[in-house]
Amino acid sequence: MIKLLVSALSSGSGKTAVSCALLAALQKIGLNPCAFKCGPDYIDPMFHRAVLGVESHNLDLFLAGETGVRKLFCRRSRGHGAAVCEGVMGYYDGLGGVTSQCSSYDTARALGLGTLLVLRPGGSSLTLAAQVKGLCAFRRDHRIRGLFLNHCSPMLYASLGPVLERETGLPVLGYLPPMKAAEMKSRHLGLYTAAEIEDLSARVEALAAQLERTADLDRLMAVFSCPAEEMSAFPREKKRDRTLRLAVAKDRAFCFCYEESLDAFRREGIEPVFFSPLEEKALPEGTTGLYLPGGYPELYAKELAANGQMRHAVRKAAAEGMPIVAECGGYLYLCEKLEDVHGNCFPMAGVLSGTGRNQNHLVRFGYAYLTAAEDSLLFRQGERVPVHEFHYWDTEEMGTAFSMEKPVSGRNWRCGYGTKSLYAAFPHLYFGGENKMAERLAEAMAQWKEEQRYGNTGSMGDGADQEDHAALGRGQSGGKSQMDGLRPSAGQSGTAGNHHGGCGGTDRFGKAGH
Repeated sequence: MIKLLVSALSSGSGKTAVSCALLAALQKIGLNPCAFKCGPDYIDPMFHRAVLGVESHNLDLFLAGETGVRKLFCRRSRGHGAAVCEGVMGYYDGLGGVTSQCSSYDTARALGLGTLLVLRPGGSSLTLAAQVKGLCAFRRDHRIRGLFLNHCSPMLYASLGPVLERETGLPVLGYLPPMKAAEMKSRHLGLYTAAEIEDLSARVEALAAQLERTADLDRLMAVFSCPAEEMSAFPREKKRDRTLRLAVAKDRAFCFCYEESLDAFRREGIEPVFFSPLEEKALPEGTTGLYLPGGYPELYAKELAANGQMRHAVRKAAAEGMPIVAECGGYLYLCEKLEDVHGNCFPMAGVLSGTGRNQNHLVRFGYAYLTAAEDSLLFRQGERVPVHEFHYWDTEEMGTAFSMEKPVSGRNWRCGYGTKSLYAAFPHLYFGGENKMAERLAEAMAQWKEEQRYGNTGSMGDGADQEDHAALGRGQSGGKSQMDGLRPSAGQSGTAGNHHGGCGGTDRFGKAGH
């Protein structure tokens, strides 16, 4: 089996282009490759899936743990002739940017993968050899097995390739010349998604065809050939015998969802049913739970506001105590209003008080630990789970249900809303890790489904639960209650109306509303 991790000295070196080209080339010769992404990134796996039609999963040591990552890699690479894992940032860049923990190197170490190091010669040549030797000396078991040059002219490769081999002792396995097809546009949360890039399939085909001409695939496969890991250490997990329908938002506005989370739902008897808050007017029939993952709602605030019927359906579901999980962009959708990229403000579902506003910089970025202050839908008091955040928008009322702590600096803050029927906060959750979140969501969905059968349309459980549900905004953020938010304000139950003006007022970040 061919197994490797594609990494680089830094971001912007062309890891995605090289990984996609290599996957396509391996697919063309019949190796049936599968793909992985190191770290929490949502977008790169979209390229692997949408363009190449291959499986792609996240391998995240912080979110899943080393055993969880090995288990996932072993199970998902089974039956494939090749497994390609795309790295993240620079090779040794890990937690807090000051450790190698959870880095691309750490992932290669945990899985026993050899690393193909992508180098971009622009502005340097022989110095690359010194950098490579420094990388190899930095850790005794560096795992670097070969080099690949990106954005390199044929003439430069002819002279630089042999020098790099002589100076580093590592094989140089090919190159990609400067190509328009390799240019992937970025924005505030990273690359544009696969669905948004015009002619992406044709671009990847061109990259693969070029790689076939300018890479030594036979030599590359020989360098990275190794036996498949024994599966007996990771027996198949049993699936619960029940069917619960979880409405999962999936469209241009909501697209950040881990495949591993969906798999965890299915193991608990939860059937993910995809729907579009942009296009559809109602939640899927038979819905017993709602999952609003992250994405780019700020780019589609006007369209989301115009779909008043869907906003009303979500507000009604929350009022009835349906279990709801809303992360980052999904949390912003539950708020009263959302500012778009032009500074215009639009009404959202109105389940929670507050307005999502652009801060024009990363607000809270990277890994953190979330600790629950009280029992709620997904957590028990005092439980600590790994999460990550990555957002430019923030709200003036973030909630206080959870305490957050950075793993290296120890910086901490409070955020989020948590009741027996709701998780709503900026932190992204990973249901595929060593936690009970999927199990608890399924239990809550089953209970709510049973209550609806007997005509109980109130909040989950007894009167105390209803009081807890109604006090959500008051008790945790100092704002109005969640039930107040469920009562639509003027114009909120219809289309966007005249709400495209400024958000008004001055928020706690010290800038006037637009």
